[in-house]
Amino acid sequence: MKKLKVGIIGTGGISQSHTEGYKEIPELCEVVACCDIDEEKVKKYAARYGIPRWYTDCREMMAKEELDCVSVCTWNSAHKECTIVALDGGANVICEKPMAMNAQEAKEMNEAAARNGKLLQVGFVRRFGQDADTVLDFAKAGMIGDVYYAKAQYLRRSGCPGGWFKDKRFSGGGPLIDLGVHVIDLARYLAGNPKPVSVFGCTYDNLGPNRANGGQSAWSVADLDEHPYNVEDFVSALIRFDNGFTLQLEASFNLNVPEDHGEVDIFGTKAGIKIEDDVEIYTDFAGKFVNMSPTGKTGFDFRKAFNAEMAGFINASLGNTPCKATGEDGEELMKIIDAIYESAEKGISVNIQ
Repeated sequence: MKKLKVGIIGTGGISQSHTEGYKEIPELCEVVACCDIDEEKVKKYAARYGIPRWYTDCREMMAKEELDCVSVCTWNSAHKECTIVALDGGANVICEKPMAMNAQEAKEMNEAAARNGKLLQVGFVRRFGQDADTVLDFAKAGMIGDVYYAKAQYLRRSGCPGGWFKDKRFSGGGPLIDLGVHVIDLARYLAGNPKPVSVFGCTYDNLGPNRANGGQSAWSVADLDEHPYNVEDFVSALIRFDNGFTLQLEASFNLNVPEDHGEVDIFGTKAGIKIEDDVEIYTDFAGKFVNMSPTGKTGFDFRKAFNAEMAGFINASLGNTPCKATGEDGEELMKIIDAIYESAEKGISVNIQ
């Protein structure tokens, strides 16, 4: 079987998880080219991973290489341009989350995939975690019942990644578009991907950067001259879906909480599920309330999930399996994010078309 040829656009931190994931399946694919606007950075990246060719312009890479698949791992403001260049160049694309800066950009990316007859997958890595698989197994077995409510938290006490993440021109926003997107998508995925219909959201920027560290976080936001800190610290939102499912969201870069914390709680008519370090189930049986913990490791494993995500993308590109995180899923998430920011700005509930 012919190996798929893969290219990487953007060689920042998250791209390493993509490249390492591809290298776990050498029988299916090989990374043959990488691209970054920083020449020194991309040269070092190519040398580190043994990638034969490097470029500083994605258009040049797509013109000179015959690539089957491309990972787009740039900052958020370049997702649309680089993804469309790769799709127009004949490659299937996995674009890191968030899919774009807004829903309109996401729509244009999906249109490019359609006109080229190519696959566009979004980097919703939480869909590939063993915690998500565990919950879906219980749901398929009929243990959860109808899911009607969920709570999702991704809270950092002092956890802005710094650099372009805090500059709205490059990121599009703060913890909502960076962290919230993960848990919104995970909750929606586990609830069966219902359509969002309205949101009420609030954002706050009361704390800002350069707070006391106290060993809580290794994140740094020291480079204020290059990238100003102009994103929200904290977001809270209530999201309604077309089937009656409701999701409560909280996400922060800076918040006065005891420690960094993340979990998703799913509530069904037969049982509740907590996804944190591992999966826990709360139900009743024989007239008693019962709390259950599956044996073995059921929590989110970063490395395993990324490896599964890259394998999923390659297998979907080969036509072996369906795509688990489609461009349409990404566009729906961008509609939610747009609506939350709009609601926070206007102070009103916002309907989603």
